[in-house]
Amino acid sequence: MPDIQIDRARRAPSILPADVPELSDDECLACLARAVETPDSARLDEVAALIGRLAVAIE
Repeated sequence: MPDIQIDRARRAPSILPADVPELSDDECLACLARAVETPDSARLDEVAALIGRLAVAIE
């Protein structure tokens, strides 16, 4: 079986959404709770990003 060379200098893309700041799970959940507390269609992208961030943590 031939050896396989791996380029460790090239990093894989992150599975976390890029537009969500680094938050702890608790901070993220608190931000999500505040975002959905008052219906505001302008915050839909933020809500989606926070849900995506939490979904990655659950996996």
